[in-house]
Amino acid sequence: MSVTQWLDRVLEQPLHLRLLNQQNILCSTVNMEIDKAIRECDDRRLQTKYNNATYVIQRALALYSIEEVAFSFNGGKDSTVLLHLLRAGYFLHKRGKNSANGDLKNFPIRTIYFETPSAFPEINSFTYDTASTYGLQIDTIRLDFKSGLEALLKDKPIRAIFLGVRIGDPTAVGQEQFSPSSPGWPPFMRVNPILDWSYRDVWAFLLTCKVNYCSLYDQGYTSIGSIYDTVPNSLLSISNASNKFKPAYLLADGRLERAGRAKRSSTGGQLRADSNGLTTPDLHKNSMLTASIIAVGDEILFGIVEDQLGPYLCGKLNSVGWSVFQLSVVHNSIDSVAEEVERQKSTSDMVFIYGGVGPLHSDVTLSGIAKAFGVRLAPDEEFEEYLRHIIGDQCTGDRNEMAQLPEGITELLHHEELSVPLIKCQNVIILSATNVLELERQWDCLIELTKSSDLLALLEPYVSKHVTTNLSDVEIAQPLSKLCLEFPDLYIGCYRKARYGSLIVSFKGKDQTRLESAIKALHKKFQPGAFVEMN
Repeated sequence: MSVTQWLDRVLEQPLHLRLLNQQNILCSTVNMEIDKAIRECDDRRLQTKYNNATYVIQRALALYSIEEVAFSFNGGKDSTVLLHLLRAGYFLHKRGKNSANGDLKNFPIRTIYFETPSAFPEINSFTYDTASTYGLQIDTIRLDFKSGLEALLKDKPIRAIFLGVRIGDPTAVGQEQFSPSSPGWPPFMRVNPILDWSYRDVWAFLLTCKVNYCSLYDQGYTSIGSIYDTVPNSLLSISNASNKFKPAYLLADGRLERAGRAKRSSTGGQLRADSNGLTTPDLHKNSMLTASIIAVGDEILFGIVEDQLGPYLCGKLNSVGWSVFQLSVVHNSIDSVAEEVERQKSTSDMVFIYGGVGPLHSDVTLSGIAKAFGVRLAPDEEFEEYLRHIIGDQCTGDRNEMAQLPEGITELLHHEELSVPLIKCQNVIILSATNVLELERQWDCLIELTKSSDLLALLEPYVSKHVTTNLSDVEIAQPLSKLCLEFPDLYIGCYRKARYGSLIVSFKGKDQTRLESAIKALHKKFQPGAFVEMN
């Protein structure tokens, strides 16, 4: 059919059909513009992310009918990206089926919006304006997420929901691009097309495609929650300008995206969801928590280097009220690391591990931890951004071995003083320090992070006293054994600096009064002057 014949046929149609066709063609063109903008840009990384995301969307649309899928939209940057990916993905899906344009005048995927009283007015306005612009079939739900889903799935035949979840989000742990809902929730498939997208990828997409986003992002907000726990990111504040901030896309370090999200501390001694079972309320300052320390290094076992980090870390843990249960050194082998981590993570409240982190063949710590938890290593976009800042172009490509972390259990602990974040896998913290100065910096950052996030319970610190005596081991053995029974809450130990030198008796605990009572009781068991207190 020639163009002239096609135009003649169109002009023969009734006016309302001609208008409908024009709307369909216009919407199809708009959807094509997203695809066109990405394909014509010179950002190869963004193109790869786009292709992967639209493939996931097309795969979902092939598995489920349009009536069986829904899209969770909240007006934030991530769900805005997902909206336009869905529009492009639906267009590609229809084109792949050799359809005409289908009915593209409205976005055909059911959209759900959980409206809450604590949402920013700008978020609500943007959500409803966007719904009007793109013809979203929006269902507004004013219940909590779980109750709202239960009601929706009872009423609609929905089997899959597209979500704008990204690695690093609190809800992303353990999820993949297709993840069934968790036990206890209504059954549906969670589809996460942008799970592996970074902060940089999100803004690259929005700016490349020139689509609208919520105005709050131009006011310095980089991650938006409720009006009660969200403030502009201080890293975007404009110097010499009161309460003025640069737009979110100018944040140089995407790792600090959530710097404007305040974490409220727990009350009543209740556990936070992200606390791994540890609390920091004052009521429990005198409680006992144990840590294990694992050093990974053949050089230590060969006697080539002396381990200075382990003893230093023991002292630091004692200073915040933790008792070190074990300090062990293992070979640079995946199995050795895995076996020790598996043993210690079950018996200690927290495990600290150092050594064997990096790109060398002997750097097996992360692989060993992944094996201990029964997960695989997978690329982490957020960690890759850190590495890119340090080593530049050597850290690129679709598969970067250096940016592989244990999947689904990893949390990056960001601090502006650290060029590389600390890595936390459930109750295992990986330190990259190679000397005491580096470890001191990482420890200080860890403690600073703890004060705002309940990362590591800060308990009443241990205090200690020491006395020295020239009595023999035989003379002191039985009285000391009895003293230990009298003061079971204290650690009472002995050591010598030389075989025939003075014996040093150490007392360690969290109550200064109890220490003094124990020393007084020891004095009473012997002649005056038998023990001398050390400074």
